Amino acid sequence: MKAGLILAFLAALVLPLTLPAAQGSPARVVIALKPDKDPELMAQERKSLSAYLSERLGKPVDVIIPLTSAVILEGLANGTVDLGYLSATDMVNARKIGAADLLLAGEINGKPSYPSYWVALKDKPYTKVEDLRGKPVAFASRTSTSGYVIPMWDLKQKGLVATANAEEFFGRNHVIYGTGYVSAIERVLSGEAEAAAVSYYVLDEDKHLTAEQRGRLKRIATQGPVPTHVIAVRASLSPADRASLKTALETLNAPENHALRDRLFTSKLISVDADTHLGGLRAALEFLSNAR
Repeated sequence: MKAGLILAFLAALVLPLTLPAAQGSPARVVIALKPDKDPELMAQERKSLSAYLSERLGKPVDVIIPLTSAVILEGLANGTVDLGYLSATDMVNARKIGAADLLLAGEINGKPSYPSYWVALKDKPYTKVEDLRGKPVAFASRTSTSGYVIPMWDLKQKGLVATANAEEFFGRNHVIYGTGYVSAIERVLSGEAEAAAVSYYVLDEDKHLTAEQRGRLKRIATQGPVPTHVIAVRASLSPADRASLKTALETLNAPENHALRDRLFTSKLISVDADTHLGGLRAALEFLSNAR
């Protein structure tokens, strides 16, 4: 489906629900989640979050799952989405266009950040990223924060590349872009790529790969920190509405709500300074946009 049709579909879906926002507090709240899990699982999580927040806010809450993060940004900009769960990269872009502000961020192991890994097969001789010069590799995607943006910034900081062209280091036709972490790892497992850039949890946690797959892999380099995902609030929402949404979401940190919170948002939700949280990432994104 073309981008224009997607945007039109989203507008048709949520605009009638949010028209009252122009006259004051919205009669309904629309929350958009990124489509990064099994569709059936996300459908159930959508219902659970809708019921949970509707009870605490005293108004209907619609949880939608657009096809791309670009659609979420468009919804935040035009007022058809009130809250969006975004990567830090998406948050930088949302602030740049004035569409949204950072409301809450994830906290992993006591920090609002996590590492990015280069991963290879265990029987390969690589022990550092420098060993990958001239080798075929896979990035998670062209937009992934931990699977592309931060690894490329790390190469720049190490003096291994001068431009945003990854082939400068890895070699011509040696760079593959996947459709997510697992797709990049699959290129390594099949032998098509010698290493893949992914988030730490793909290797360290038992969520995305089988035990047999993880057993064949090793970490050869770490880069970061990568700012955690965030909950963005549309810029046109009033301070009072922002405060009530923040309070409702923070109740997910109560022990009895951890299961729902972690299924939806991975980790504890905390307040952070937006400039501090996103500062290093902005430099990386500017490098990638200006050095092509």
